[in-house]
Amino acid sequence: MVKIIEHGTWELTPADEARHPAGPELLWNESYYFDFAAPDGSIAGYVRLGLYPNWERAWYWACVVGPDRPLVLVADNDAPMPEPGSADVRTAAYTATQKIAEPFGPARVTLDAGAAAVLPDPAMAYGDLAGAATTRLALDLEWSTAGGVYPYKDLPRYEIPCTVTGTVEVGGERFAIDGAGGERDHSWGERDWWKTSWLWSSGRLGDGTAFHCMQANIGFPIPWPSFAVPPGGELEHRDGFSAETVFGAGDLPRESRLRLAGAPMTAEPLAFAPVAVTSPDGAEARFPRALCRFAAEDGRTGYGWTEWHQPPGWRDHGWSYLAPEAGA
Repeated sequence: MVKIIEHGTWELTPADEARHPAGPELLWNESYYFDFAAPDGSIAGYVRLGLYPNWERAWYWACVVGPDRPLVLVADNDAPMPEPGSADVRTAAYTATQKIAEPFGPARVTLDAGAAAVLPDPAMAYGDLAGAATTRLALDLEWSTAGGVYPYKDLPRYEIPCTVTGTVEVGGERFAIDGAGGERDHSWGERDWWKTSWLWSSGRLGDGTAFHCMQANIGFPIPWPSFAVPPGGELEHRDGFSAETVFGAGDLPRESRLRLAGAPMTAEPLAFAPVAVTSPDGAEARFPRALCRFAAEDGRTGYGWTEWHQPPGWRDHGWSYLAPEAGA
């Protein structure tokens, strides 16, 4: 039986893997993420399906990146809502499917996009992609649970560390993905992308240790969501997470220092896959997400994904540690 961390604030059930009834808020959102990174960091990608039923649209994003590759991106912020009970998106430009075989078990994601944007400069993703070069992007990947399930303490959201297998096709190239590290998550509720900034990070170190951590820049510490899965073991909550980020040219992050209990480390972005999102009243937020190399203080290294959300006024939110260093 899959281990589920119990925080005592709400109960995650198998039914939560499916879609949920929408609340009354305009920005009520249901979101599914799937990401992966090859053990050597040579190729990585992620898929996100975000549903805004009261706004009458979905957001569908998918990408493939690598340290020596251009960003290949599908970023559709006006996709049609899937049919009730489904998480599949079909347009004239692409077909995307998502199937969870059993609650908290394997999840298969496919995509066939005939004209994904090819972006030598990832910052091009913040502009109009109509004139970008294109190529075919196809995914057929399965996320298999590895270690347990981690609900957030006070929010209807959960994270599942995974191993990922399948195939990726970019133009005429075909890549076999076999045992890559990855994570999938699912959340629902009101989600205003134009208010709060945050850091979210997930990866796998070379010895097989998986980890996840998140900090919102709200000015004071709380028990931030963070966990680790030891090699071949089960998921463990880790107290006391905090993070600090340094930004560089174009407001892209240069480095984040992650105080994760038992494995403090740095996250170095290797390949960016950003998107921009515009609110119903015209406010813009930027969402830089990147394949990262993680370097733990004890010498272990690995790869995964980190995101640094940048809503209006994000520079004034503070991107420093919000909790004291353990033992300080």
